[in-house]
Amino acid sequence: MSGVSVSCAVVIAAFNEEDTVGGVVRVARSFTPEVIVVSDGSVDGTVGAAREAGAEVVDLAVNVGKGGALHAGLRAARADVVILLDADLTGLSAAHLETLCDPVRRGDLDMSIGVFEGGGFVTDWGNKLTPHLSGQRACRREWLLAVPDLAAERWPEPAITRHLKATGARWAYVELPNVAQVVKEKKRGFWGGAKARTKMYVSLLTYRARRRG
Repeated sequence: MSGVSVSCAVVIAAFNEEDTVGGVVRVARSFTPEVIVVSDGSVDGTVGAAREAGAEVVDLAVNVGKGGALHAGLRAARADVVILLDADLTGLSAAHLETLCDPVRRGDLDMSIGVFEGGGFVTDWGNKLTPHLSGQRACRREWLLAVPDLAAERWPEPAITRHLKATGARWAYVELPNVAQVVKEKKRGFWGGAKARTKMYVSLLTYRARRRG
């Protein structure tokens, strides 16, 4: 694919992320004009913050989960390659997006998966402990749309990992220096964040059992 120009879009699923989504969008817009934020039933100012920062917004009336939100964003995207980003990132730059996108755009990889490095102890540790659950990825849009159960999964990363193995896709982890996430406990308070984190990991870790059932 050397020498061939391949377009790239950014898709961001966001649920009540008014404080951070604008910053993520502005960085994404410095990399590509096609930035799509899917507000997953947000009840705060997420939609307004994303639009003000220059994103195209898909505003879902109810919360369907990250998988459904990403599926809606992929359907709205037009580019051949998409970068998936979480809406609560800090320390992000256009160079990080190039690091994610370039191996896929060149045809060297089918998917790149971003892993935090040097962004902060909590997010570095969590990301490195379970790098296969990272929300920062680049891949061909049509491949992602073909992932079974993508729209049905509240947390779609295990479904994506399963499809990587099933299709024999070429993938690799890439480091994203100085990038971090705002932890759930900071956004929702300690108990609210701990509850949300527990529900997330239960959903992620029971994926295989639920799909076998």
